Amino acid sequence: MPTPSAPVRILFLADSHLGFDLPFRPRVERRRRGHDFQSNYELALAPAKAGKVDLVVHGGDVFHRSRVPPSLVFQAFRSLTEIAETGVPVFVVPGNHERSRIPHSRFAAHPNLYVFDHPETYVVEAQGMRIALAGFPYHRKSVRSQFPQVLEETGWRHKEVDLRLLCMHHCVEGATVGPAEHTFRHAPDVIRCSDLPNGFTAVLSGHIHRHQVLSQDLQGRRLPTPVLYPGSVERTAFAEMEEEKGYLLLKVSPGSRGGTLASHEFVRLPARPMILRDLHPRPGPSTAWTREALHKRLVTALSLEPSNAVLRVRIHGSVPPEARELVAARHLRRISPPEMNLEVLLEEDRATRRATRRATRRATRRATRRVGRPGPRAGSAERAGKAIDPSLPAEQLQMVLHRPVQ
Repeated sequence: MPTPSAPVRILFLADSHLGFDLPFRPRVERRRRGHDFQSNYELALAPAKAGKVDLVVHGGDVFHRSRVPPSLVFQAFRSLTEIAETGVPVFVVPGNHERSRIPHSRFAAHPNLYVFDHPETYVVEAQGMRIALAGFPYHRKSVRSQFPQVLEETGWRHKEVDLRLLCMHHCVEGATVGPAEHTFRHAPDVIRCSDLPNGFTAVLSGHIHRHQVLSQDLQGRRLPTPVLYPGSVERTAFAEMEEEKGYLLLKVSPGSRGGTLASHEFVRLPARPMILRDLHPRPGPSTAWTREALHKRLVTALSLEPSNAVLRVRIHGSVPPEARELVAARHLRRISPPEMNLEVLLEEDRATRRATRRATRRATRRATRRVGRPGPRAGSAERAGKAIDPSLPAEQLQMVLHRPVQ
């Protein structure tokens, strides 16, 4: 085998969510966020197309749904196939949004394109080194208890190589998400740090949309191998509005324990600004909006934000019937810039829906207690009537009758 001459260069991206807000036959012509995801996906792959890396790994959720048009799959894998054609191996982990399998997988058929559709270890050569990439698709059943077994099923221990990488699409203890800095700890879908194996250069994982590198467990002890999350290529929710988006460029070298992570660089992608604004009626005895006041405040709010923003406006207070057309989708498209994505929420309506759901849950629990066992499923009003308090208000009674009583 030739003497290794340079570190192996790896492009690692994940959670491209192609197909997000991109209906196949849109009923309304407006700017769709799906094009932002497609653009950043192509930008992330640009270094590979330019011949600047030796391997490409996609950490899962290539697509936003498991059922997507064949044309979208063809377009996504056309870019990956072009890279594979240049001699650069490409590896893809099916994620949870794809329900652990790549749709229309015929478009992924290329000898240099490897899909982890089952636990497996693939061996390739780059920079004079043998590199083993072990991986498995998103594990839908209690990965916390079954991770050691699934890892063994990849057969990684039986490969004589210079470098080892583990590819997956899962949460690991210590990963953090959201503005509240939620930390994943003890749940059936969270992998224990103590179960991470020795003998790997790094764990390359998707699923967490915030870029982060885990090097310690929850008690502050050093991990046997670092866990790298590149994050998603675009912001998928307002919980990510402050997060930078991008991909990772890694350099790995041979070492005594499956290799060494020489460096990792986070490369930013041009995520659109996500902005949240609250509109309140002017102080006074009434919390209701007038039509004129609401129109003026909406137009002013839109004029103050970047024209390409993904904007969510929450309207507090009461919106009377004569002003409701101001928050209708057709009117909002008319007053907002064409390149803006705008969502308007009426907090009064949301509060009413929450109260209705709470009342329904209380009614369901009361009905269940009356018979001492779970009630029948929806669709049998005669049998359901035996399990429901007839004194309930008509609206609640109807909602209970049209859903399973649990």
